[in-house]
Amino acid sequence: MPQQENGATPEEQAELDREDAEERELVRPPDVNQESNRSATRLELFFDLAFVLFVARCADLLAKDETWSGALTFTAVLTIGWWAWASTTLYANRFDTDDAIFRLLTLAGMAGVVAMAASVDKLDATTSRWFALAYVVLRVVLIAGYLRAWRVLPDARRTIRPYLLGHSAGAAVWLISLAVPTPARYVLWGVGVAVDLVGPTLAARLKDAIPLHMEHLPERFGLFVILVLGESVAAVVTGVHDGGWTAGVVATAAFAFLVAAAVWWSYFDLSGGVAKRRLLQEGHDRTRQGVHDFYVYAHLPIAVSLAAVAVGLEHAVVHGADGHLSTGTRAVLGIGLAGFLASAALIQAVLAGHVRAALVWPGTGVLLVLAVSLMDLPPPVLLALLAAVLVAGVATGVAQHRAGEIHTAHT
Repeated sequence: MPQQENGATPEEQAELDREDAEERELVRPPDVNQESNRSATRLELFFDLAFVLFVARCADLLAKDETWSGALTFTAVLTIGWWAWASTTLYANRFDTDDAIFRLLTLAGMAGVVAMAASVDKLDATTSRWFALAYVVLRVVLIAGYLRAWRVLPDARRTIRPYLLGHSAGAAVWLISLAVPTPARYVLWGVGVAVDLVGPTLAARLKDAIPLHMEHLPERFGLFVILVLGESVAAVVTGVHDGGWTAGVVATAAFAFLVAAAVWWSYFDLSGGVAKRRLLQEGHDRTRQGVHDFYVYAHLPIAVSLAAVAVGLEHAVVHGADGHLSTGTRAVLGIGLAGFLASAALIQAVLAGHVRAALVWPGTGVLLVLAVSLMDLPPPVLLALLAAVLVAGVATGVAQHRAGEIHTAHT
């Protein structure tokens, strides 16, 4: 078969020319994304930068108030932001055209995230209005995107309808909250997010639902995990800087970095790989739509837990030269690590179906990190023990994988 100068066949060259012509068009109608080997776009990565700032500001909330009340506020606000990111990702997963209109809508949503990040640490009667308005901007952008897809994709309308109804109702509740004084306003926020969640949940149960792109989905959620893990790396840097480079601080920082690296390894080579394998195997089966539902929502406790771990690591490093850590810091660090390990164990048990392997690791790690965090030890010793538990856990998981007890896909 004859080939062009670039090595492509005439048929391949014609396809490349067609794709190039499409890319030159400023406005393209939405279409269902089902091409193989799809990866995150540069626009999606740029959009994620705003959430880096949002997660960092949420972490500041917990850093300033390591109490149960502070933890509740931190969890609630981060949950709102996580759902804003996840719902936007679910739309882009199906209908991203990367044309001028899609880009402008995404950038408008990004501006909403920036406003949320700027107001997250002062949710009083005045500033909370800005936070609510910014969230509504994100909902309006998402609704506009779905309406655009509704207009040109009749076959997708049954799938789109629950999203439109849920997001519209949720946005309406948030708008109503602007006229309600605090703390009742915060209650309406929770109601608004709950209503917002109904749409995607119902859409996933439609027998003729437009399927999600199962290669793109784990990549996007994996990138969000990287985003949150970046806070732990930043915590080590900040801790060493603010702690003054003393021997205790540097030693604690070294073990803190080891903790972050072990968490990364545990997610991406073990639990995240298990989840991706199941999605690729059964995600397109419409009788098993609960698989991707579970996958999406299981990442909420992972995100919250890892953000808490970052706060605990920073405080541990800053106080690395002290005789011990505060009870609040040890609680944040221990509960954060335990929450991550429990979520990872649940993902492995449910998606892999091998409960025993999940109980061995990460299951036992939950009890071990909590036990270590209860000990009133010098920071370098405490972090060394936590790092030892996590590194041993990674080694156990790798051994399980080599023995065929768990099966993963490359993430």
